[in-house]
Amino acid sequence: MSPNLESSLKSQVPALLLRRLFGAGARRDEAAAAKQMPRPSPSPPPAGRRRVFVQTESGCVLGMDLDRGDNAHTVKRRLQLALNMPTGGTSLTFGDRVLENDLSSVRSDSPLLLTRNSIHRSCSTPCLCPASKDFEHKDSSGLVEILGSSSRSVKCLVDDVAAGIRSGLDPVPIDSGLGGSYYFRNDGGDRVAIVKPTDEEPFAPNNPKGFTGRALGQPGLKKSVRVGETGFREVAAYLLDHENFANVPATALVKITHSVFNVNRRMNNGTPAHDQKQQVTSKIASFQQFIAHDFDASDHGTSSFPVAAVHRIGILDIRIFNTDRHGGNVLVRKLDGGTGRFGCQTELFPIDHGLCLPENLEDPYFEWIHWAQASIPFSEEELEYIRNLDPLRDATMLRRELPMIREACLRVLILCTIFLKEAATFGLCLAEIGEMMTREFRGMEEEPSKLEVVCMEARKKVAEWEPFSPGVEQGEDIDFQFSMDVLGGYNDVIRSPRFHCSGLKGSFRNPLTKLVESMNEDNDDEEDRKEFSMHSSHRIPSSEFNTPSVHRTTSLNGSVPALNRSADEQLPSSMCFVRLSDMSAEEWHVFVEKFQELLKEALDECKAAGAQRMKQRLGTSCKF
Repeated sequence: MSPNLESSLKSQVPALLLRRLFGAGARRDEAAAAKQMPRPSPSPPPAGRRRVFVQTESGCVLGMDLDRGDNAHTVKRRLQLALNMPTGGTSLTFGDRVLENDLSSVRSDSPLLLTRNSIHRSCSTPCLCPASKDFEHKDSSGLVEILGSSSRSVKCLVDDVAAGIRSGLDPVPIDSGLGGSYYFRNDGGDRVAIVKPTDEEPFAPNNPKGFTGRALGQPGLKKSVRVGETGFREVAAYLLDHENFANVPATALVKITHSVFNVNRRMNNGTPAHDQKQQVTSKIASFQQFIAHDFDASDHGTSSFPVAAVHRIGILDIRIFNTDRHGGNVLVRKLDGGTGRFGCQTELFPIDHGLCLPENLEDPYFEWIHWAQASIPFSEEELEYIRNLDPLRDATMLRRELPMIREACLRVLILCTIFLKEAATFGLCLAEIGEMMTREFRGMEEEPSKLEVVCMEARKKVAEWEPFSPGVEQGEDIDFQFSMDVLGGYNDVIRSPRFHCSGLKGSFRNPLTKLVESMNEDNDDEEDRKEFSMHSSHRIPSSEFNTPSVHRTTSLNGSVPALNRSADEQLPSSMCFVRLSDMSAEEWHVFVEKFQELLKEALDECKAAGAQRMKQRLGTSCKF
């Protein structure tokens, strides 16, 4: 026997004897020691390979490594084998792009979406979840994986959550809100993160609160924000909050695995999922730092809020065109015995940015318009921050960090940042800027905001621009047709109101106060469209209001699938006065130039009438 082998046996025999003597107790000690040992992070894929996460429109997620020679067909084949699901008649999408043979545009850690083409879709088609017991073994992902780059604070949070999961601490479902969300804890039991799976959003397939009915990629609670796409908007708001100016909590997009997540669909054997034992499920979700707080802004008077904090949240909301800034998503922390960053005893944290950066201009909601702080002029520090904003640089950054973001969302960001910079330069306060962006109801009709009126005039000038002859692009609308069997019985009305472009005053409401806004409206679009053309003082080309009626398929001829068009082109457009998503790059460039020219005239008018309105809004007794 060789000396090395003899030495090895001598070292192993005592360990075997001890294991037999102490039995299960020794095994428990080993397990406890293993838990305490840091788990090694997954090694990066070899050169030329990329890690991606493919999500089906029913919510199933599979992580896989792509080789250089892989294409969409090989990805679908792997999904078919791993999830035991048919992939015929489907398209693999990455943001606005439909992936075919060339996957070079897909970066590592990117989320891809497998959508069923409209001609193959049926509202009665069951959405099947993987029933294979060893499904989790086919996806060798970690418990929590960050999609894309992230800050050091986010990575620390992810490590804390993973340690909590390994310690056996289950997440806590959150009862409030329309979507599924969960508190995740560290190994000490403290809440450290809030996780919102993209397939548990309102109307998404796995929504745990009954608001279901659509697949990922279809229009959601807001027509210009698709189901399953609020997660990366949460991340975008965090990335755009430069230097933590507005106090947005650290946020990332992750793939996270746990048995607590909700699955609504039936299994392959036809039994409802909730009747079976909970299975480990992987989800793509937004992952946000939990902020300990005392209450939210809807539970407390706003007079104690720092002026600077309100301004900073408002500046962010203007830039990202937030359609849902109500008091419930501004957290308030009391600073007993001390002062915060602005020398005050309360600190504000804006959260819930999933309905920002819509694909087209909608009706935003800024509750801070009613707060007296919003009528105080900007400080020099705030004006300097606004002057330093660069919309093109921000758009480039989002393309790099969130490559799945749609170009239409970036156009909204660019437009709103330009508007904010010009309005602040003209001396408008936050409330005046918010009012210019907010629509008004007159009678039963909704009128465009002053910002939308400027955009409508700019689009009119683009249409009159000589290189863009109306006859050149006739017939292109055929490619925008949408099959209504994608939406089943979901009908929204085109309410084309009468409106006047002058004298608009703010009339404010929270558009998400009632879910009824998105459902069960009358189907009288044709009559209203005719009424609009008779009464409108500013006509938009009729092509803006064409309602798709012909069934559209994806194709063999290279046309873009319906699910890759703007969300409000998939439904009869509801309250869409002007679109930004259907312009070519050249038209968009001309539009921005015309918009800036026209905006100066609108701001002059607004500033002239602003002094009296500010006096009425502030009164004489407001103190901060």
